[in-house]
Amino acid sequence: MQINSTHLATLADPESGANRLLRGVEKESLRVSQDGSLSSLPHPAELGSPLTHPSITTDFSEAQLELITAVHDNPEDCLAQLTDVHRFVYQGISDELLWPSSMPCIVGADQEIPVGRYGTSNIGTAKTVYRLGLGLRYGRLMQTISGIHYNFSLPPQLWEALGIRGQDNITSSYFSLIRNFRRWSWLLIYLFGASPAVCRSFTRHLQHRLQPFDEGSQHLPYATSLRMGPLGYQSNAQSQLKISYNSLDEYTRSMEDALRWEYPAYKAHGVLKDGKYQQLNTSVLQIENEFYGTIRPKRRTHSGERPITALRARGVEYVEVRCMDLNPFLAAGISEEEMRFLDTFLLLCLLAESPDDCEAEIERINRNQLAVVENGRQPGLQLERPAGSETGSGQTVELTAWAAEILQACDSLAASLDSAGGGSLYQQSTATQRAKLDNPAHTPSARVLQAMREQSIPFFRFSMNQAIAHRAYFDDHPLSGAQSEAFQDEVRQSLVRQQEIEAADQESFDEFLQHYLAL
Repeated sequence: MQINSTHLATLADPESGANRLLRGVEKESLRVSQDGSLSSLPHPAELGSPLTHPSITTDFSEAQLELITAVHDNPEDCLAQLTDVHRFVYQGISDELLWPSSMPCIVGADQEIPVGRYGTSNIGTAKTVYRLGLGLRYGRLMQTISGIHYNFSLPPQLWEALGIRGQDNITSSYFSLIRNFRRWSWLLIYLFGASPAVCRSFTRHLQHRLQPFDEGSQHLPYATSLRMGPLGYQSNAQSQLKISYNSLDEYTRSMEDALRWEYPAYKAHGVLKDGKYQQLNTSVLQIENEFYGTIRPKRRTHSGERPITALRARGVEYVEVRCMDLNPFLAAGISEEEMRFLDTFLLLCLLAESPDDCEAEIERINRNQLAVVENGRQPGLQLERPAGSETGSGQTVELTAWAAEILQACDSLAASLDSAGGGSLYQQSTATQRAKLDNPAHTPSARVLQAMREQSIPFFRFSMNQAIAHRAYFDDHPLSGAQSEAFQDEVRQSLVRQQEIEAADQESFDEFLQHYLAL
C-alpha cells in the first residue's frame, strides 16, 4: 500500500496541523470488592451523576465505570487527564478496586448483575431500559466485558492542508478511513489484544472452544483478544445485518433498516412485562449504539437527538475505535505510545486507497478477525487478502507478511508526523509494534499468559494482583488539593444538572419514547 508522496510532505509540514491530531479516550472498568467479586454497591454519590458528569459515568452495569477524557491535541494531555480521573475515582470508591482486564471478574447469576441507573428523568429511564433490553437479548454477563474506545479526528487546518474541503468531502473521507480500518483492524487485535484467558466463572454456562489453563482459568494458547470473538460482543441477530460503509447515505439507510426490522425472538419477549418496560422496542437494534462493530462514525448530538439524525444533518465529526482491550499492565489501561500508533494507523486508513465494501468482503473481514482473535500468535497463520490486493484476489497471505506491509506504510507516516512535531516519538511507537510482530512474546496477550505460567496463578489472581498494584499507584500519587476541589465541584454541578433535567420533563415516558425512537 502506497501513501501519496504529496500527502507525506503535507503531514511533515509543521504548519499543516498534523502535529495537532485530535483524540479522546473512553475507558470502561468494573468496580470489584476486595475479594474480586463484582461490586453490589450503587454508583458512588461521591462520583456525581452518571447521567450528566462529563468525565465519570457508567456503561452497562451500575458497577461498570466509564471514564471519559475531553478532546486533546496531544497524547500527553489526554493520558494526563485520564490519569487524574482515575485518581479522583479511587478517592470515591472506598476500598474497592478497578478490574484491569477486559474479561470480567467473579460474577454471580445473570440477574444479579445490576444495570446502570440514571435517575427518574425520561432520558435517564430510557438509558436504563436500553440496558435492560441488552441484558434480555444477550445476557448481562456479556455486557460486563470492558474495553477502551479511542475517538479520533483531524483538525480543520489539516483537512484544509490535505485539500479536503467541505463537510460532505470530510464525511466521505471518514468513511474511506472506516472501510480500511475494518479491513486491517485485525492488526490492532494482534498488537494490543490482552484477553487470551478468562475465569471459569465467565464460561460456566456458555458454549466455547477454550482449553483449560489451570483449575480456575480457560484460554486458547495463541489467542489475542477473546473479548472480540464469540465469547464477546457477538450476536446471532446482528450477524444477519449487512451495514454498508460506502457512504453516509448507504450507512444510514442500512442502519435504519436494522432499527426498523422487528426480530421474532425479541418480539416474543415484548416491550412491556407486568406493566414495566424490559426493552425499548423489538427491532434487531433498539438504538444505533447496540450495533457491535470495531469502529463507528460519530457526531456529537443535541439533547434528545438520535445519533443517526445527527450524522444525516451534520456529517461525520470523528470516528470511535472500539477494538482496544484494556492493557492490564498499564495503570490507566492505555499509554501515550499506544495512542501515537493508533494515530498513525488511522491516518494510514484515511490516506490509503479505500475501495467500496461488499457483502463478500464483510464476511472475509469477519473471518480474519476470528482467526486473529483465536490464533493470532500462531506461527504461519494465514489470512484472506482483500480482492485486488498485491497478492492477488481471493488469495491467502501470512499474517506476518501482511502486517509487515502495513507497518512499513505506518513508518513513512510516523516519520512525517515526527517532522511536523519534532522528536521521534511516533517512529518509536511503530518500532515497538514491529518488535511485537518479530517476536509475539512481546504482545500483551502473550505477556498475560507468561505471567500466569511463571507465577503459577490463574487469570483471576493475575488480574487481582494488577488491580491491587494499580490501586497502590494511584493512592501513592493523589490529586493536589486544588485538583480534588475542582473534581468535587464538577460532582456538585452534575447532581444539579440531573435534578434540572428531571424537573424539566413535561411528557410521560411513553410519549418521550415514541418521539425519541421515531426515525
